[in-house]
Amino acid sequence: MNVRQVRPGEYEALAHLTVAAYRSLLGPDMDDGYAAELADVAGRTESADVLVAVDDEGRLLGGVAYFTSTSAFGWLHGPDEAGIRMLAVDPAAQGRGVGARLVAACVGRAFAGGKARISLHTTAPMTVAQRLYDRAGFRRAPERDRLLDDGLLLLAYVRDLER
Repeated sequence: MNVRQVRPGEYEALAHLTVAAYRSLLGPDMDDGYAAELADVAGRTESADVLVAVDDEGRLLGGVAYFTSTSAFGWLHGPDEAGIRMLAVDPAAQGRGVGARLVAACVGRAFAGGKARISLHTTAPMTVAQRLYDRAGFRRAPERDRLLDDGLLLLAYVRDLER
């Protein structure tokens, strides 16, 4: 398995994979607006490093957006932080360490970029992701939780990066 920057020819496949992964967790009544946001891989690449995990044959297994506080996605983070959004693993590839590799790649970028911490938000139904974050050294940060206008509670996780 290799983790690298997404290529333009992979945007559509990553969009489909991301929406499918989130639908498998959130159910068929996932908001259409959120599905459109998840599918906008090209838009994400303008403000974030979109990374993908691929197998030895080049098949996409998952993807994630890594961003800093200067990006359009940085509204949740301070200037000495990096963030993770839209971590998605193809449902057929789950349980193979794909998510862990993608998270590790983001942590590595944050460390290399001199960031003090890396953070993310998830939701209560995403228990598998929460276990992954715990194993990757993240801690719950309830003081950073966010309640969206539609009533959805985003649960915050943070990992301090030691120098």
